[in-house]
Amino acid sequence: MAKVATPSGQENWLVTSHGLVRRLLVEPGLSSNRRNPDFPMPVALPPDMKRELDRVSEALLGLDPPRHTAARQMLITEFTVRRARSLRPRVQKIVDDAIDAMVAGPRPVDLVQALALPVPSLVICELLGVPYEDRELFQRRARTILDRASTLEQRGTAAVELREYFGQLIRTKEADPGDDVLGRLIVKNRETQVFDHEDLVGVAMLLQLAGHETTANVISLGVVGLLEHPEQLAALTADPGLAPRAVEELLRYFAVLDTVYRVAVRDIEVDGSRISRGDGVILALGSANRDGTVFADPDRLDVRRTERAHVSFAYGVHQCLGQNLARLELEVVLSTLFARLPGLRLAVPVGELPFKEHSDAYGIFEVPVIW
Repeated sequence: MAKVATPSGQENWLVTSHGLVRRLLVEPGLSSNRRNPDFPMPVALPPDMKRELDRVSEALLGLDPPRHTAARQMLITEFTVRRARSLRPRVQKIVDDAIDAMVAGPRPVDLVQALALPVPSLVICELLGVPYEDRELFQRRARTILDRASTLEQRGTAAVELREYFGQLIRTKEADPGDDVLGRLIVKNRETQVFDHEDLVGVAMLLQLAGHETTANVISLGVVGLLEHPEQLAALTADPGLAPRAVEELLRYFAVLDTVYRVAVRDIEVDGSRISRGDGVILALGSANRDGTVFADPDRLDVRRTERAHVSFAYGVHQCLGQNLARLELEVVLSTLFARLPGLRLAVPVGELPFKEHSDAYGIFEVPVIW
């Protein structure tokens, strides 16, 4: 734990150990409120983009209890373990259809466009009630927002356009809710009044973007990781029952969303250091996942690993709402892909793959494969 400077010009506390990251993720003296003037920002954002992202965060991520508790309770029943399990047949069908199309088409195949991106995109679109035919619109804008190589103007414009799209979607659903997550949320909200219209737009944006972008990145990284560690892939294919452990290990090994930001709203004593009110705090999830005091040989990919204390979904009240759905999708994709295409291999050396090194959500832009 140490003070570091960020490109935005702020000086914040950086926390890297597993124990302190977990402790501070549940620390009530740390706030998620992005409108706090002391809230740490990795880079300075254009006003339009910051305003749009603040609006999204205020729907859920940027709230503190008790407002966050009320907002989360509006959605929690849609993302339970039981609900995820009930979706397995549909997820399996989506995965099978995608692999069928891969097999029927020319090779090499870009695994990202053929499987990693369409599977979670179609699942979340169907779940939320978002037209799948509009996927290019929000996927392209999401990439612009997350890519730190985009100009500030480009990121700001993409954020505004994305909010306009989801604003119209929510207006349409408010008139005719339908039987999907957003429709049911709108109906429930008529009684509870937890959200206003802008909040509903923010929730829709958050669920849609988180539901496709992060899972798609873990799929592409996970496939490449297993191909680069053939002994681990062999263990998984020899014992399909290892799939749940393999998913947890890939989530730990590849921290797609590496950092969580908080701001202190009161003085906190932590491990002999004093975090003063107004201090920014950066919690390094990826570093916590490689803490050797918690994970034996932490830099080794091990699909038999039994430790499940990774913080890739964060921890505490802000733990990822869609984690059960993500686990299901990852398990079905990995189990089905390697069972149906046992000769799957990269069409280019891993060093030539275009990794998302400048993105806020780590992944790979393109993964050409053959079999």
